[in-house]
Amino acid sequence: MKDKNLQDFLPDKNASYIKKFNNTKICNKIKEYQVVECIKTVMDPEIPVNLYDLGLIYEIKINEINDIKIKMTLTNPNCPVAGSMPESVGKSVEKIENLNSIEVSLVWQPKWNKDLMSEEAKLALDIF
Repeated sequence: MKDKNLQDFLPDKNASYIKKFNNTKICNKIKEYQVVECIKTVMDPEIPVNLYDLGLIYEIKINEINDIKIKMTLTNPNCPVAGSMPESVGKSVEKIENLNSIEVSLVWQPKWNKDLMSEEAKLALDIF
């Protein structure tokens, strides 16, 4: 039997989510605002604010064939749901028509801080 280490019980800090649709009939290019609308439906499990307004989405790239790449972070690397958050973001975006592929990567640089939050999120959480 293999000995267990502490790392075996911690969330996957390098989690990612990738799904390919191989959509060969791209009719319309997906716009960033469409992706943002989807991500705003994903709420932080501990804070009643969506991930986008919390400032956890660092980058959204959409190429000419509607491959979407998202880089995101978390408020804390020891978050117990770290491994599942990229999947939650990816599944929210999968609803967009003409999507060819989605890749969501969890990154830790730059480190998240409250200055990355939207004004709406700061107001909702009474942070000034």
